[in-house]
Order: sequence, then structure tokens, then C-alpha cells
Amino acid sequence: MKGSIAYRSIQKRGLHLGLLPEMAAAAGGSTPITLDHDLDVLPEAGRRLTVSELAEHVDDLAARLRAAGIRTGEHVVVYKTANADIWMLAAAASRVGAVPVMLSPALDAATVGILIRRLGRPSLLTDERKLDALAGEPLADLTERVVVVAGDRPGAESLAALAGAPRVEPVVRPIDEAAVITHTSGTTGLPKLVVHTPRTQGLRLRPQWRLLSLMRKKETVAIHIPFVHSRMVAAMALALLKEVPVLLMRESAPDTVAGLFQEHRPGFVEALPNSLMEWEGVADDPRRPFASVKYFSSTFDAIHPRTMSRLLKSSARRGALFFQIYGQSEVGPAVGRAYFRGSAHRTDGRCVGWAMPLGCARIRLVGRDGGPVSKENPGFIEVAWPALANTYFAEQDRYDENRHGDWWRTGDVGYRTKLGCLHMLDREVDVIPGVHSSLEVEDLLLGRLEELSELVVLQGPGSEPVPVLCTTDDAPLDGDRWRMAAADFPQLADPVQLPRAELPRTATLKVQRLALSQRIKDQLKDRA
Repeated sequence: MKGSIAYRSIQKRGLHLGLLPEMAAAAGGSTPITLDHDLDVLPEAGRRLTVSELAEHVDDLAARLRAAGIRTGEHVVVYKTANADIWMLAAAASRVGAVPVMLSPALDAATVGILIRRLGRPSLLTDERKLDALAGEPLADLTERVVVVAGDRPGAESLAALAGAPRVEPVVRPIDEAAVITHTSGTTGLPKLVVHTPRTQGLRLRPQWRLLSLMRKKETVAIHIPFVHSRMVAAMALALLKEVPVLLMRESAPDTVAGLFQEHRPGFVEALPNSLMEWEGVADDPRRPFASVKYFSSTFDAIHPRTMSRLLKSSARRGALFFQIYGQSEVGPAVGRAYFRGSAHRTDGRCVGWAMPLGCARIRLVGRDGGPVSKENPGFIEVAWPALANTYFAEQDRYDENRHGDWWRTGDVGYRTKLGCLHMLDREVDVIPGVHSSLEVEDLLLGRLEELSELVVLQGPGSEPVPVLCTTDDAPLDGDRWRMAAADFPQLADPVQLPRAELPRTATLKVQRLALSQRIKDQLKDRA
């Protein structure tokens, strides 16, 4: 079965994660997959696999999970140290008909305990390190069973000890029932558990399938996104079905990334916005790590024009493009646009794109005050299409608050230009009186001050906009340069400089603006 045929099958029957490796192996079993780390669950597998070997490993792990007692229909929480085997274990759980619940390793033990309790005694698939972190949680009461990927712990099954378990037939879940559960970023509080079905996961492949079709030859695709995220399900599905070599990355340190890209020369890179921002520092590295990249792609969060421009200019490929896709876990990819090498630096970073081709998401703007939406009076951004997530697990009321018939309210505010471009200005909860768009201010100032490595404009204790910034290597900020760059924004309070490592972040490296805002408010009140 060729990848294109498998893709058409998925569009009809849904994306079943447990079947995906086998389907991909039938399409292109010799296609290579390279890791930049060892697998915790299968350390002997090494860092270079073929798609056929990946499918074999998933089948083996499914057999071990069944031998450990995992059954069809139950929830399996996957909470372990960041590693590509998270995706493999989720596929294995799916293969036996269970519903993997992907929890970020960045979540603290108390939050994980609350989410496990919400699921009603699921099985927990973890490792010894995370089991130690959960030592204060009553796992015997919260879970049906605990399974560790390696080692030997009292009261827990070990997958290592179940090697050689008899293989089992795959189980296909109904197309409109829960297949995978991921969680929201938690930027505004406790994460919500987002329920995805085979149908919704399959439909979300449409926009990116067309994007990957731009590649005229089978070049390496480098993927650096959280292994637990719903986007990882789509990214891996697309790469496997397109039969392209994959570089699956855990490491994000710029120097390490430069070495990896020098060795593997990817033609397509998908990464988190904040990772790409961090990698700007090696754009001019003598190793020329981005010289081979024809296409950059990013979702999750706003990305600044400066970042896109630097990366595009570091590519040696003719016609290099940067694709930004706006969306969220609940809606998948909503709108998108391409940026070009010669103009990315002067584009309006708030223009996040246009609606995708026929069969993808629809967008509308709803006035916050009942009046028409405009640049001066931005409205709520809403999305409609059959790929919307079905619910928040055990929190239907919270889901219903944002669902208006076919339309999902994203929590962002913006407007649409006469040319149809959607401008996303801010999260609704981050809107600051007297500031048209905090993100717009950040875009402009980052473009003017190359020494800034991060900038976040937050609401201060008196509702004033407070710029919180970090500099390269945490060097002291030059006050005169700041005042000159910020002269167009007299409403800004004096900047607050923090070490980059102190910024609170989500699992996708977004700055937790509400948590940071509260910290800055407390800090400024103490000074008063």
C-alpha cells in the first residue's frame, strides 16, 4: 500500500495510531528514521531504524502491554521522561484498543495526580524517574495498574520483563470514539484533557499533506516538537505516509542542533516557535546548519518576523519558505501562510494567514461588544470544521462554554483584513487596556534589538503594560538602546529584565503569561 493510498484510506476510515506504523511499513518499509537519543524502552534498538523496524517494535510493545494487563477501551496514561518512545508506546496502547492519554513530562506531580484522578483509575505507563517524582501521590488508589518501561519496581509491571510476549491482533476503535487524549498547554491554569477521535485526527492531516506535497524529492524531515502533543501524531503520520526520511529530535541546545543538521542536512524542519527563536543564534554558524533547509514550518504559538527572516537568510536553497500555521489542540490547523526570504523581516507578524483549501477549517470573527469587527474593534476568533476535538474529558461544561453550534471559540482576539488575512492580536485573557496588541509590540521591539532573546509584554499592578525581557547570555540591557527602540510606545512601563531560565513555560515552551504577570506584579508591589 503506497503512502498516498494509505492517506486516502485514513481520510475515509480515520487515523488509527496503532495501525499507522504497519501501514507505513507496507508503503515504504526501508525508509530511515534517525533519533538523536536512545529509546528508554528499547535501548538495544539503537538510533537508526527503518519504518519496518519501527512497526515491528510497536507490535512487540503492544504484545507486552497486553501481557501487562492492558485491555481494550481502558485509559493508559503515558507519563515518562521525554523520549521518542512516548509516541511508540502510545501507538502500542492504541494497537490493543486502549486510549493513550499523553501527559507532558514537564507537568509536576500534583498536576499529574489531579489529571489521573479525573480519568477514574487508568493504567499508568511510566519510568523509574517519573515514578520517583510521583512518590507523594497515592498511585495504588488512583490507578488500576502501574507499568514501567524498564527496571523493576515493587507493585509495578516491567515491560522489559515481558519481552517475547505473544503477539496480538490489532484492535480498531470506532471512528467517532476517543482514540487519543492530549492536554492543553495550561497557560491559564490546570490543563484540560482534549479528546481526539480517529476521524478528527485523520481530517487534520489535510492541510499539511498538501504542504509536504511541495517537496519534489524525498528529503529528510527534521521534527522537534513535544512527543506527547497532538501535533506529533499528525507530524509523524504525514512523514511516514510521505515515505520521507525522518530525524526525530529530543535535544534543543543550539550547538547540538547545529551539529545534527550539519550531519543530516534536512530539507524540511518543523519545530516549536521558541526553539526556532533559540536557534537563531547559530544561523551564522560556520557549519551552516540551515543551508539545506527549503521549508521551515511552525505551529503552537506566535512566531516573530525576526526569527523567520534570520532562518530564511541562513538557507542556501533557492525559494526557501517559512510556513506558519495558526491553530490549537482543540481545532488543529486553522489558517496558514508562507513567508519569503526577501520580505519576512518587514511583514506584519500578526497576519497569521488565510483559510486553508476546500475541506479544511472555516474562520469567523465575532464582535466582543456586539458591534462589527475591525482593526480598531477586534473580535473573538472562531473555527468550524469536522476536525474539532470532541470534548474535554470529564469537563463537558468547560468545553460547552467555548462551543457555539459548529463553531469553537479559540480564546484569541483579532480581525480580518480586506484581503482576507486573519490577524491574531492577543489571547483574550492577555489583552491590556491601551495596547492594540502586546504581540505586535513584541514583534517590533525584537526586530529592533538583536540582543533580546525573549520579550513579553504583560499587565502590571496598575494595568500598565510592563515589558519583561531576556537578553543573549543574560547580558545587562543597554538602557539608551531600549529607550530609543521603544520610543513609539510611550505607554510601556520601565522594562523588567530576567534570566531566560527563570521564565515559566508550558510543555510547548510558551511563556506562561498569567503566572509571569502575577510574579511581576508581586515584584513591583514589593518595590513600591
